[in-house]
This record gives sequence, C-alpha cells and structure tokens, in this order.
Amino acid sequence: MILEVAVIVLGLLWIGTLAIFLAYTRKQRALSAAAAQADALRDQRLKELARRVDHYQDGTVRMGEELQELRVLVEPLPDKLTRIEQRDPTSLSFAQAARLVGMGASVDELTHSCGLTQAEAELMSKMHKG
Repeated sequence: MILEVAVIVLGLLWIGTLAIFLAYTRKQRALSAAAAQADALRDQRLKELARRVDHYQDGTVRMGEELQELRVLVEPLPDKLTRIEQRDPTSLSFAQAARLVGMGASVDELTHSCGLTQAEAELMSKMHKG
C-alpha cells in the first residue's frame, strides 16, 4: 500500500512538474514572439530612419552644390560694384536720360531727374526720339 501511495504521489508530482514546464514553455514562446515582433518593428523603424537620413543627406549635397553655384555667381560682384562706383557719374545720367526719352519724357523732366543742362537734355531728346 505504501508503494502504491508513493507511486501515486510521484505520478502527481510528475504531472505537476510537467504542467509547470508546459506553462513555462508557453510563456517563453509568447515572450519570444513578442520579442520577434518588437525586433521587426525596430528593424522597420531603423530602415525608415536610414531612408530619412539618406534623403536629408541628398538634400544637403544638393544645397551645397547650389551654394557653390551661387558663390561662383556672387564672387565677381564686389569688383563689378567697385568699377560701377568708379565710373563717370555723368555716363549714368546720360543712360538714364536715354531711357526716359524712350519712355516719352520731356526736356524739363530730363533736366530735373538726371541733372542735365538744358542743352544736354535737348540733345538727348533729339538723339533718342524715334
């Protein structure tokens, strides 16, 4: 009888241990699946971030190229400005007067707006009237 009771107790202990082991195994599978899902989400986020970094890098490269083009355009401007400042101021008045005559300005308007003498304004008016 003791032997039978011992076998039953050992059998119950074995069944209990087996149940605990199976529960533990199920829990580990669930944790493993959750970890795999988290890993997949992390990998997807990393790919998205890498794509965004590439996009920003491409934009930065294009911006650098455009800045280089602008630098090439702007570089000669100080020399041009110096040349314009050193130019004869009357030549600018004559060019402006020629434009104004083309737009229909009178001799009086030329003398007031361009600083020309009456004779210069009349000459400009006769030369550039078409």
